[in-house]
Amino acid sequence: MAGKSPKTIATINFKGGVGKTTVTWCLGDVVSSMSNAKVLMFDLDAQMSLTQAIALNEETGALEDRFGAWYQRSIQRKKTVFDALDAYARPTGTFDFGTGFDLIYKLTETFHFVPSVEDLYWMELEVFDRDHVKDFIRRLLGKIQSNPNLPDYDYVLFDCPPSFTLLSYSVLSCCDLVLIPVNGDFFASKGTSLILNSLKMRIEPFPLPRIGVFMNRAKTYGGHPTKEAQFYIREVERVCSNAAATQGIQAKFFDSWIPDRAAIKRAITGGGVPADLIDPFRRLWAESIAYVR
Repeated sequence: MAGKSPKTIATINFKGGVGKTTVTWCLGDVVSSMSNAKVLMFDLDAQMSLTQAIALNEETGALEDRFGAWYQRSIQRKKTVFDALDAYARPTGTFDFGTGFDLIYKLTETFHFVPSVEDLYWMELEVFDRDHVKDFIRRLLGKIQSNPNLPDYDYVLFDCPPSFTLLSYSVLSCCDLVLIPVNGDFFASKGTSLILNSLKMRIEPFPLPRIGVFMNRAKTYGGHPTKEAQFYIREVERVCSNAAATQGIQAKFFDSWIPDRAAIKRAITGGGVPADLIDPFRRLWAESIAYVR
């Protein structure tokens, strides 16, 4: 790679079911397919939702042969993100782990993927030292960036677990932007306040990256958010403004919002991003990138 640093964006929410994984996928898919950008996406969730969705062929209900065979080789060769972490955490003080297309899977020529593995459940046991692991993602990206056989990635996306793990901490310590999708429901404003406070408490004394909050799965009528959705949009915007003013958190509520569509569930498993959601995701991406420039 040429040596330039890619923009790094993590999607996170400690409440399940808000569409975090689907948002990560759709952003990567839209950006990589509609521009010249090269995108690398990580699944860091031990639940492996993104990895399983990519592997599943919706029409046959079976593992897609190409990915399935590659994935098994990756595990056998100990070329997974967990193996990289294990190598990094060894007491030798050296990070001896080669990166290449045995760690990174080519979804398309411009959209590449590092899958999750079941071994990430060990992270919950906190068998690794927190302060030492903080720099793991930064160092791993450095190895990827310096490998001349890998592309010069423009963007790196992280699908983070719905809980604060050591990998979440490592990502937050080096990413440029945290995206937080929220849904238009009773927990929208309360949940946003909780996650902002939690992120600040967990990452201190290190500074938080910029945070972008947006409404996902917004109920619409006539192409616009319903009155109920608009109410929650105002509430979450108020929470973000208050956090920025009183706590010094660089939290911004985005004007962009993603409408609720049933077809979005099939986006990862082969249906692609629904045609009427391409523009909303492009607007969300444009606002995200403008915020971190």
